Amino acid sequence: MTLGQFFEYVTQNPYLVLFYFFALPFTSLLANWLGAGEGHLSPWKYLYTVLVYLACIPGIFALTLNVYMFLFERQPIMETNLFIQVLPVLCMLLTLWIIKRNVQLVDVPGFDKIGNLVFIITILISMMWIIEKTHLFVFTYMPFYQFILLFAGFLILIRWLWSRMVS
Repeated sequence: MTLGQFFEYVTQNPYLVLFYFFALPFTSLLANWLGAGEGHLSPWKYLYTVLVYLACIPGIFALTLNVYMFLFERQPIMETNLFIQVLPVLCMLLTLWIIKRNVQLVDVPGFDKIGNLVFIITILISMMWIIEKTHLFVFTYMPFYQFILLFAGFLILIRWLWSRMVS
């Protein structure tokens, strides 16, 4: 099954996807109601961790897909798939907003990893877009493994500079 076939299947059978993306905010609302003021304590913060990951991974994927479709594929906005491209982002934002009402997101274990993932994806997409727009190509005399090493070194340098700037 290709990614396109999966998207087509989800579009034709949206019931499971709709249940998933409505269950996440509902579960976070229920957790806020049952654990009001106790979100930073042990059992609740791990529930919030699971909810954050279940909401953010599809949401970040949808954001990345949207950027790719609009910048690289030049997809018209009127052809946006609501189940694949919009609903995960809205669910992610709503779930994070609901969770944030009961607990600070820095107290949720692993939330910093989500931020790092978004940062790395943003840097990679930005670099790909710059390379596409400026028509930079790898020199044919440079072996591919050297390009990968150069690219990895560039990412490590950006990560190190970012950590120095933030802390």
